[in-house]
Amino acid sequence: MKRRRMIIRFGVVWVLWLALCGVVLAQETIVSEDEEFGPVVRAYLGYLRGEQEVVDDRASRHEISQRYYRRNSNRIRALRQMAISIARETGNDYLPELEAAARDELGTLFENPPNPRRFRIGEVLNNTFRYLGSVRAGELFYVFARLDPYEQAELMEKEKAATDSGKPPQPETLAPINTGGEPTRPRSVLTGSP
Repeated sequence: MKRRRMIIRFGVVWVLWLALCGVVLAQETIVSEDEEFGPVVRAYLGYLRGEQEVVDDRASRHEISQRYYRRNSNRIRALRQMAISIARETGNDYLPELEAAARDELGTLFENPPNPRRFRIGEVLNNTFRYLGSVRAGELFYVFARLDPYEQAELMEKEKAATDSGKPPQPETLAPINTGGEPTRPRSVLTGSP
């Protein structure tokens, strides 16, 4: 009987030790993956990890439905994939404000939701969002970059100038990067002596 209890205790300790090792290795993998990026991208990825922890915590306390949990976990995964893709493609420590919406959620971003089949990568919609592409993370999410106020004002000026000249305004788009289809942004350049 004592021998059996000792074996059970040893087994429980062994399983706990393996679980702890798995958590440590997973954390090291996330940290080492994030080290390839600058502080802005790392901060955003940390923010997404924090958001996932909040969703996990709310689910563990049964404050949210499984459907809500899945949708938000998938959204966080889609945002993470897009952020990493942008950072790797541009080599720039900059990320725009990202929004991810499933097809049935486009009404939260647009008063009159556009047809996603007509989205073109780099296309600006409503002078507010630039379409970056779709990401399948459990379900299909359409990812947008919110334009900053200066970009919005510049687009409105171009539209006004085109209207005043009698030419129809041309839609604003970005050329895709390589074959990944992601939009590009000029790199930041630091000047001065090192």
